[in-house]
Amino acid sequence: MSDKSLQARAILWANLMRLRTKSSEVEKLKFLKSIALFQDLSFRQIRDLSNIIYERTYNKNEHIFEIQQPGAALFIIQSGQVSIELPPSSLTDGTPEAVEPSQRAAAQLALLGPGAFFGDLALLDQTPRSASARANLKTQCLVLFREDLNKLIDSKPKIACLIYRSLATVIGERLKATNSLISEDAPKNEAPRLTAA
Repeated sequence: MSDKSLQARAILWANLMRLRTKSSEVEKLKFLKSIALFQDLSFRQIRDLSNIIYERTYNKNEHIFEIQQPGAALFIIQSGQVSIELPPSSLTDGTPEAVEPSQRAAAQLALLGPGAFFGDLALLDQTPRSASARANLKTQCLVLFREDLNKLIDSKPKIACLIYRSLATVIGERLKATNSLISEDAPKNEAPRLTAA
């Protein structure tokens, strides 16, 4: 093969690889736009946001984070499945003391699939995690770290403001749902202890 032929072939392959990269980037942007926290963002803002979002892969049964670890990031499931759970050592369910905590099963609080996000309170502060998150299958997540979102406040304040506003809405909805559950379980003559305004 001549030098010109080799150069032409190299350019062709470079362009094909660039097209594949652009295609996967477009898919990532579309996916981010479908997430409730980011629906108010324009595609240009989503593109800016995607620059600070990282991709992570977790193997089956691998912990994404464990209870009591400091919260540092929000996780968005691209593919796979995540179990939010309380480990046996944190449960006080009246299980006989003769059973070792390592032999007890974790209590599953939620089972999340693609498009779901979790760990969102970590965007507000580093309060220790209140539960563990474990990949039930091989799982691909997009990760937004609190520190990166804080930097976005300085460089792109409108984007950060829209994300925080959406986060407040999500947290408010979850609080209302929790209050509703507490109200249903509370004895009829006792008022619920938590209220949402």
